[in-house]
Amino acid sequence: MAKSVVTKEEAPQSELLILEAKKVKALEKIANSLDALTIWFEEIDKDEWSARIQWYLSEFHKVVPKDETTEETTETNA
Repeated sequence: MAKSVVTKEEAPQSELLILEAKKVKALEKIANSLDALTIWFEEIDKDEWSARIQWYLSEFHKVVPKDETTEETTETNA
């Protein structure tokens, strides 16, 4: 049984409205999550986190192969 492909012109208007409503709800959820993250970042004690962030960055630097870091820096400088 062959599946038929429905184009935008063929789709009923109500389905398009439902899809648009779902898109809006999804974007609102994303915006709320980003807002919550922004508030959290503003409220953390940055002095306390400074050493912790430095440690995580140093651990990440140890994991990344040296070849990849030199290639990236040469590409950005070119």
